[in-house]
Amino acid sequence: MKKDDLVLFIDKPHFQVKLHPDLLEVDLKQGFRKAMEDVLEAKPFLRETLGFVFQSIIPLDLPLHTVGSVTTDRKGLVKLKLAGRKDINIPLEVEEAKKLVDHLNELIPIEKQKEYERIMKLQEVEREREKLRTEALKYGRR
Repeated sequence: MKKDDLVLFIDKPHFQVKLHPDLLEVDLKQGFRKAMEDVLEAKPFLRETLGFVFQSIIPLDLPLHTVGSVTTDRKGLVKLKLAGRKDINIPLEVEEAKKLVDHLNELIPIEKQKEYERIMKLQEVEREREKLRTEALKYGRR
């Protein structure tokens, strides 16, 4: 992600929240978890295979299209509901939480639509590829 595409940046003593148009990053600042986060983020293969195991102790970058819903309570705890993953809770100040939730509720539907369109295009390409393959087999074996 480019630094200039930040929608919102929140700096807390132990972590940072960076909201991009299509991604939410929660980055730790120090300690063992920070070291593990750095390793997982540097190696995409590890991130894909071990990300599920570490998701409860190490925040990973979260594509917005994977977020089911986002809410906040009166104390400022932001709750992200995720399909197929453990939900993520981000403790913030009330005003920070409101601002983050407002931005997320604006950006998530846009990213869900983009992901839907990407999947539809991919399925169309796959159907076309299968059609061409079938025709090649049909006419190629005379």
